[in-house]
Amino acid sequence: MLRQLYIKNFTLIDELNIELRPGFSVITGETGAGKSIILGAIGLLLGQRADSKTIKQGADRCIIEAHFDLSRYQLKSFFEDNDIDYDANDCIIRRELTAAGKSRAFINDTPVALSSLKELGDMLVDVHSQHQNLLLGKQDFQLEVVDTLAKDQDSLIAYQKEFSAYHDKQCELQTLQEEMERNRQNIDFLQFQYNELEQAHLVEDEQEEMEQQRDTMAHSEDIKTALYETKNHLADDEQGVLPLLRKSLSALQSISKVYPTTEEWTARMESCQIELKDIAQDVEGHLEDIDFDPAELDRINQRLDKIYDLQKKYHVETVAELISLRDELKRQLSQIENSDEALAILQEELHTLQQTCLQKADKLTRLRQKAAKDIEQQMKERLKSLGMPNVRFEVTIQKTDLRKDGQDDIAFLFSANTSSPLQPIAQVASGGEIARVMLSLKAMISGAVKLPTIIFDEIDTGVSGKIAERMAEIMQEMGANDRQVISITHLPQIAALGTTHYRVSKQETAMGTTSRMQLLSDEERIHEIAQMLSGSDISAAAIQNAKELLKL
Repeated sequence: MLRQLYIKNFTLIDELNIELRPGFSVITGETGAGKSIILGAIGLLLGQRADSKTIKQGADRCIIEAHFDLSRYQLKSFFEDNDIDYDANDCIIRRELTAAGKSRAFINDTPVALSSLKELGDMLVDVHSQHQNLLLGKQDFQLEVVDTLAKDQDSLIAYQKEFSAYHDKQCELQTLQEEMERNRQNIDFLQFQYNELEQAHLVEDEQEEMEQQRDTMAHSEDIKTALYETKNHLADDEQGVLPLLRKSLSALQSISKVYPTTEEWTARMESCQIELKDIAQDVEGHLEDIDFDPAELDRINQRLDKIYDLQKKYHVETVAELISLRDELKRQLSQIENSDEALAILQEELHTLQQTCLQKADKLTRLRQKAAKDIEQQMKERLKSLGMPNVRFEVTIQKTDLRKDGQDDIAFLFSANTSSPLQPIAQVASGGEIARVMLSLKAMISGAVKLPTIIFDEIDTGVSGKIAERMAEIMQEMGANDRQVISITHLPQIAALGTTHYRVSKQETAMGTTSRMQLLSDEERIHEIAQMLSGSDISAAAIQNAKELLKL
């Protein structure tokens, strides 16, 4: 239940802080006084998109905050799932907008995404405005009404789980069929490509090895010359490094006893001698291996040309990628070969899922058919009491293909009198009739769904007199059943039956036009209803009529 509403710097409202009460409350005020502004502020709290233009001129930010009592409603799981502190007696929702266009939302002082705010808002408040009457002609709305009153949520969830698997399998089957068709058209080309790559006998690292061999052969004379010179510089008997090193070692060793410092040098030079000797032997060994073989070089170049041609043809850069492409072609050819078997398996799996969906959809249909009968009976009773004694209301359910919501087309058929045939309600009902139908539906839904707060924005459009009074009585009954019902109205018959009465008005101040909302006392309420009855000139008769409506 909405206990308190605080609005600051929102369009025409400087600051508003008002307590709201349980039961049936009414809000009245002249057209343009600001009732829609208050609804707009509540809409922002429920997760609607924000516009910085709604900030009061001259202010840098606006704040909208509401306190809710959730103690009678089972909403704790939402807070646990979203890691938000839970206080059943005082849930605080706040929305802040800045002139720079930034928007922030909080639940119990925890910053939340707009989607989370909307999710909670949908569980706290239902705002019924005039444009929602258009929903009555929407099939998905009609289906939602039936499902709500059928209380088939568990069955619907179970069906949707199976339908999701069925739909995924349909997509899988379609993908396979499309792929099979493409493959059949391209099988000769795929086979040619595979054969070409298979016959190339590709080895993953061969390109790098052959490129190295080719470069070595192409520069064999330079390599042999460099290796020969290196061997001579190291081991030549006259000028080689090793003979000269041996002479230096001999010289140092001859003085080691009289000059011990040479011992360290000798050890280091002996280590160098061993290393250089090893290098000289390696160089000599490689020198013998370097040989120019024109036939081998030609074979290597032909092999590399083949690899380069394949890489260019298939738009890859490595042999590994060619091998991967070859293996993928092999997989595709194998899949084509075995596709009929795979198709048969998928079709069987799809059939099994379809049968399961049909069973669960049939259960949904039976629940909806039972609910439809109850809806028809209740709607006739409610609408008769709202001034339509000859009304006919029928809920038709026609079988369709499987869909995400089942396999039922729902239609609300309506006729206000016995002489007119039943037709879709949006096509034949007047504005006043639709208002009465929507109020009746909302009253039924509110009994099935324990929604804390319901706000009706001029649900009384197109009605007056006794009918308006009966609509008010219905809202009274809704408000007496552990919920809060608020009606924004222009009709005195409805305003008089509210247990609490608020008035919205405009005032001209030095700072411009401002809107305010106040709780009316008994005397103020008499005056407000009298004004609704007679206009600005309130007569004694209007005062008396107001008292009669208020049963004073």
